Amino acid sequence: MQASSVAAELIAVLVAVTGSTPKVLTIAEGKSLPSGPLSPEHRSLQAGVRAWVERQTHHPLGYVEQLYTFADNDRNAGPRGYGRAISISYLGLTREQPSTEDDGAAWGDWYDYFPWEDRRRGSTGDPALAQALQDWADAAASNAQTRARALRVAVAFGLDGRRWNEEIVLQRYELLYEAGLVAEAARDGITCHSNRAGLALGRPMQQDHRRILATGIARLRAKITYRPVVFELMPPMFTLLDLQRSVEALAGRLLHKQNFRRLVEQQELVEETGIMAEPTGGRPAKLFRFRADVLQERAYAGTKPPLARS
Repeated sequence: MQASSVAAELIAVLVAVTGSTPKVLTIAEGKSLPSGPLSPEHRSLQAGVRAWVERQTHHPLGYVEQLYTFADNDRNAGPRGYGRAISISYLGLTREQPSTEDDGAAWGDWYDYFPWEDRRRGSTGDPALAQALQDWADAAASNAQTRARALRVAVAFGLDGRRWNEEIVLQRYELLYEAGLVAEAARDGITCHSNRAGLALGRPMQQDHRRILATGIARLRAKITYRPVVFELMPPMFTLLDLQRSVEALAGRLLHKQNFRRLVEQQELVEETGIMAEPTGGRPAKLFRFRADVLQERAYAGTKPPLARS
């Protein structure tokens, strides 16, 4: 391959929710997302990404949509050759299936890669991380740049009384990269200006796969606020608590129980099955399913019932 050539790569962010854990399917011991080059035998981009996912993970793709095309000037084709690489990414939603030992694929908690994104146990964030970001702001070349950096940090991480916005996952990761606080930054020669110890800034990934994963998480977090895509991740029957826990897992924040249930009922997204869940020590809960007409809308374009924030 010539140094001036361009390689087209297909890459998949495949998501499932198990219990209260959002998971992503990875290869290479959790360091990469399923991916492969676009080949002449692929009749379409989507057919190509489906083929690579099934070949590398033995996991068939269900719901899938194009996510984003990554074509920055500094991207390269990595181990497949030299030259610039363009990655066309897809977001897939599924239910977790067991991986086999010989396929090298595994499901991992996406908060292992983005621990700062899980706000279900508290809303204040990590003080050590906030201080490390302040150190980066203070290291700017001028007072004006310091103020600009401090404002970016406050907006991105919900500091100084600002609201946490769960949808700007990519902006937070890129800010941490620019500040030299994630492993990929050190790999790429970016200096860190903080000596704060004890920061848990997640598992690194090869090339820019963690950036691509951040893009997928941001897309899904935004999408669950206006379309009922969460049903792609749910079993055929579920309790309302199961549904709430799944939405909370994806959003990384807790929801008010009664407000959530009122919202689901108002939007008429689910219907009772007439079956009770197996008792787990408390009062048996009703099992629900998504309404059949909601499921049928998958095949049609147009407005879908929203699952808005509660």
